Amino acid sequence: MKKLVDTCGWIEWLTNGKLVKSFESYFKNPSELIIPTLLQYELYKWVVREKDMPTALEIMGITENGIIAPLDTRLALHAADISQQHNLAMADAIIYATSQLYDAMLITSDKHFKDLPNVKFFGK
Repeated sequence: MKKLVDTCGWIEWLTNGKLVKSFESYFKNPSELIIPTLLQYELYKWVVREKDMPTALEIMGITENGIIAPLDTRLALHAADISQQHNLAMADAIIYATSQLYDAMLITSDKHFKDLPNVKFFGK
């Protein structure tokens, strides 16, 4: 099964956070990861704010090794349905809908996803 590591997992990995051991194995083969364009947006914004532009561009290069999942009409409509069904905010709904459409396990520590199907949740 494919994997989609949520933005929180990327941040744990990049900062050597408390949950780095939980997430690091998923980054060994970035070419096998589903990378939503929304994740690229969130990650780029965070890295520029917390680090610097060159580091952010380097991280974007890593994401480009994965399977890029653009936000298109099909995904947007599915995410809107998911948002209503699971009471998720827009960004969370897009991430979860992407994992569903790409038949990928969502890997996260975001509690909004904790009890949803096809989610591997790491508690903080």
